[in-house]
Amino acid sequence: MTTVTFIEGDGIGPEVGAATRRVVDALGVDIDWEECQAGAGAVEAHGNPLPPQVLESIRRNKVALKGPVTTPVGTGFRSVNVALRQELDLFASVRPCKLLPAVPSRFPSLDLVVVRENTEDLYEGIEFEMGSKEIVKLRGHLKYIYGYALARDAGVSVKPISVTATKEIVRFAFDYAKTNRRRKVTLGHKANIMKFSDGLWLDTGLQITESYRDVGFEAVQVDELAMRLASQPDDLDVIVLPNLYGDIISDLCAGLIGGLGFAPGMNFGREHAVFEPTHGSAPDIAGKGLANPIAMILSAELMLRHLNRAGAAERLMRALRRSLEEGRVKTADMRPEGKPSTTEEVADSLIAAIEGDQ
Repeated sequence: MTTVTFIEGDGIGPEVGAATRRVVDALGVDIDWEECQAGAGAVEAHGNPLPPQVLESIRRNKVALKGPVTTPVGTGFRSVNVALRQELDLFASVRPCKLLPAVPSRFPSLDLVVVRENTEDLYEGIEFEMGSKEIVKLRGHLKYIYGYALARDAGVSVKPISVTATKEIVRFAFDYAKTNRRRKVTLGHKANIMKFSDGLWLDTGLQITESYRDVGFEAVQVDELAMRLASQPDDLDVIVLPNLYGDIISDLCAGLIGGLGFAPGMNFGREHAVFEPTHGSAPDIAGKGLANPIAMILSAELMLRHLNRAGAAERLMRALRRSLEEGRVKTADMRPEGKPSTTEEVADSLIAAIEGDQ
C-alpha cells in the first residue's frame, strides 16, 4: 500500500478531486489517501493557508495529489502553490500539453512539454510595497548607485536568477527529453533586454548543452517563442523557461490543446513530487457540476507513472480516449451541442470504460 497526500483545494477542487479519486480507485491500485487541507478553507479552519501538517504529510509520503487552491489577487495570503514549491524545493514544474481525441484544436498532432524553473525569478517574493519604508531606502540606493529616479508611486519586484538553479532546471529538461525520447529542447529567454538575469540564464543554459549533444537544442527569445507557438507549435518539443515565462507560456500551450481543463502538471524536487492540474479554483462555477475534471485526472495518471503503476496509467488513458472518441464525455469547455457532461458523469464514463477493460 502506498500512501499519497491528497489536497482537494478550493472552489471546484472538491468536485474534480472527488471525481479523480473515484477514477483512480476504480483502477484497483493500492493507494491510501491521506487527506489534508490547504488554501482558503484552511485559513478558516486553521488560521493558515498552508498548515504545518500539510508539509509534514508530503515530507512523510513523498508524493501528493493536489487540487486547485485560490490565490487572492493583489491582497491576502501569498500563493500556496508558490509556498509549497519553495518549502519542498520543488524546483521543476513539468506541464505536458498533448491534444486528446475529439477536443477541438487548430493543431491536431500537438505534443509539447513545458519545463519551468519553480523557485526563483519574480515568484521569489522579494517585493517593495509602494510607500513603505523599505522602498524609500531602495529609492535612495537606486539614485545613488545608478542615478535612477524611482517614481514615488512605484512598487518593485526583484528578479533573482542563479547559476545553480539554472543548471539544475536545464539539466532536468535535457534528462527529461532523453528519458522520454523527445527530440529537442528549446530554451526561452529575454537576454537581449535583461542581460544580468536572463543573460545569466542563457549563458548557463548554453554551457549545459555541451553535455547533451545527442539532444537537439535551440535558444529563442520568449516573444518569438510565443509567436511560434501560435503559428507553428509542431516545430517545438520540450521548452525550458524561467518561472514567470514558464507560467505564461504553459497556459498558452494549454489553450492550444483545448484549455486548462485538459492540462495536467507535476512538480519535482529531489525527494518529493506534487501532481496538480494547472487550472485555478474557478469559484464562479464551484458546486454547479460544470467543472472539467480531466486535467486533475491526467495529473493522477502522471502520478501513477511516477509510482511505477504504468499499467494502471495506460488503462486510465485508454478509458479516457475511448470515452472522448465515442462522445460519452463532452465537457462544457469543449462547447458541445446540447447538454455537457457533468463532473460526475465524466468520472462515471471513465469508470465504466475501465471496468470494461478488465
